[in-house]
Amino acid sequence: MSLFFDIFTIIFLFFLFASSHSILAAFNVKQRITDKIGNKIAFYRLFFNVSSILIFVAVYFLSPKPNIIIYDLQFPYDIIIFGIQILGIIGLFWSGSYLHLKEFLGITQIERYFNGTYSPDDLDEHHELVIKGPFKYTRHPLYFFSIIVLGFRPTMDLFYLVFFLCMLIYFYIGSIYEEKNLEKRYGKSYLNYKKNTPRLIPNPFLTNKISQENV
Repeated sequence: MSLFFDIFTIIFLFFLFASSHSILAAFNVKQRITDKIGNKIAFYRLFFNVSSILIFVAVYFLSPKPNIIIYDLQFPYDIIIFGIQILGIIGLFWSGSYLHLKEFLGITQIERYFNGTYSPDDLDEHHELVIKGPFKYTRHPLYFFSIIVLGFRPTMDLFYLVFFLCMLIYFYIGSIYEEKNLEKRYGKSYLNYKKNTPRLIPNPFLTNKISQENV
């Protein structure tokens, strides 16, 4: 009974994080906030990132951690799995190189605000539809490579397994809501991109036929 309660608590706490993250990231929510505060929405992205990290860290430390090991790989399998993790980390940096890091973090928004050049039409960030690099093979390469980094572990305990499964579900459901926001921003362009590019898992038999110039 105690083990069941621990698992339920982990899932419940993660649900609180996922719900707050999705609500704060919703296009309609940001639009309503912009209607009230105007170009001060420039500070929202940084607030969103900081609050998400704090909530995530709180959830991690508050979650019970049953002392149950699912598996513990020995040499050479642990080295092989670690190598796959390294490839996932490289993939994350590759994906990140196609994003504007300071914009993603919420820094350039504040700079534009103090320069008097921030447009409330941007909501919390100046967003561009990127379909180059890893984005040609999956619509959410950051999620895909995060799954590789998080899922391939030489040692797996019960807490991490439950947490990882929650992350998998959240990545998939979160991508659905994220794409609804992108459809509102880009309309037919994003629908066309969506039709030609897998959601999470790259498909070598499906080639993205959209060129950056057509967006």
